[in-house]
Amino acid sequence: MITYFEFLKSMLLSVFKGSKIYFKWIGILLFITFAGLVSYIQQLDQGLVVTNLTDEVSWGAYIANFTFLVGVAAAAVLLVIPAYVYKNKAVKEVVLIGEILAFCAIVMCLLFIMVDMGRPDRFWHVIPFLGRLNFPQSILAWDVIVLNGYLVLNMHIPGYLLYKYYMGQKPTTKYYLPFVFISIFWAVSIHTVTAFLYSGLGGRGFWNSAILAPRFLVSAFAAGPLLLMVVFFAINKWYPNFRVKEEVFTLLKKIATFAFPLNLFLLFCEVFKEFYTDSVHVASAEYLFFGLHGNHMLVPYMWMAVFCSVGTAVVFLVPKFRDNKKILIPTCFVGFIGIWIEKGMGLIIPGFIPSPLGSIVEYTPSVNEIFVCLGIWSFGALLFTVMAKTALGILSGKIRHTN
Repeated sequence: MITYFEFLKSMLLSVFKGSKIYFKWIGILLFITFAGLVSYIQQLDQGLVVTNLTDEVSWGAYIANFTFLVGVAAAAVLLVIPAYVYKNKAVKEVVLIGEILAFCAIVMCLLFIMVDMGRPDRFWHVIPFLGRLNFPQSILAWDVIVLNGYLVLNMHIPGYLLYKYYMGQKPTTKYYLPFVFISIFWAVSIHTVTAFLYSGLGGRGFWNSAILAPRFLVSAFAAGPLLLMVVFFAINKWYPNFRVKEEVFTLLKKIATFAFPLNLFLLFCEVFKEFYTDSVHVASAEYLFFGLHGNHMLVPYMWMAVFCSVGTAVVFLVPKFRDNKKILIPTCFVGFIGIWIEKGMGLIIPGFIPSPLGSIVEYTPSVNEIFVCLGIWSFGALLFTVMAKTALGILSGKIRHTN
C-alpha cells in the first residue's frame, strides 16, 4: 500500500516538472478550460435557454462532439491489436499512450453527455439500483454500460502496467491480458451501440440506415490514426527521452490509406440511396448537401468536410506525399477536421431537419455552447497531456521506485 501511494506521488510530482513549452501549453489549456467552466456555470444557472437548442433540434454541438469522441476512443484498438495480438514490439512500446487517449476521450464523452442533460443531478436516473436503467430493452442503457465499461478497462490496463514498470517488476499476464482482449471487442461495441442509438429512432429517416454502424467504425479508423500520428510527432519533437519508432507511423499511415477511401465510399452509398430513390426522407440529405427552401447553414461545412476527406485520401494514396512530414502533418489536421464535421454536425443536425411536422428550424451553436465545447476539449487535452507525460516518464525509466 505504501509503494502504491509512492507511485501516485511520483506521478503527481512529475506533472509539475517540464520545459517552458510544456508549461505554456498547460497554461493555455487551463485558461480555455476555465473559460468553458464559466460558460457551463452560466448554463447551470440559467438553464439550456443559453444554448440554441429547441424543441425541433434537441441535440446539437454537445451530442455531435460526443458521437465523434466515441470514435476517437474506439480507435485505440488500432494499436492494441498489433501490440498484443501480433506482438509488434514497436507498437507495444506506445500502446499505453493509445489506451490513455481512449480513457481521456471517454471522459470527454461523459462530460458532453453531462452538459447536454442540463442538470447533472439527473445522472442518478441511469445509475443501477438507484434509478431506472431500463436494461436490456433500452439502447441508451446499453450505451451507458459499454461507455463506462470501456472507461474502466482503459483505467485498469494502463494503470496496472505502469505500476509494474514503476516498480521494476514484470507484469503478471493474467492480471491484464484477458482485459486487453475484452477491450478489443468492447472498443467495437461502444461505437456500434452509439450508431444503434440513432438508427433505432424510427421517426428520424436520415439515421435509419443499416450501414450507419459500419460508417461509424470506418470513420473512427480513419480519424484515429491521424490524431495518434500528431500525438507521436509531438512526443518525438518535445520529449527527448522517448522515441516513437518509424514502424508505428508506417502502420498508422497504412490504416489511414485504406480507411479514408472506404469512408468516402460508404458516404457515397448513403448519398446514392437518398438521392436516387428520391424518397420522402431525402429532405434531410438535401438540406445537408444543397439546402432546403432557402435554408443552407450546413451546406458549406459539409462540402468542406467532403473536400477535406478527398484531399486527405489523395495524400495517403500517393507515397511521396504521405512520406513527406511537411505535407503529412497538416493533412492529419485537415482530415481530422473533415471527419469531425461529417460525423458530428453533419450527422446530428440534419436528422432533425425537417421536423416530423415538416417545419424547418436551423441550428447553430450559441457562444455559450462553443465555449463549453472548447472547455471540454481543452480539459481532455490537459488530462491527456499530464497522463501521457507521466506514462512516458515511467516508460523511459525516468520515474522509478527507489528502495
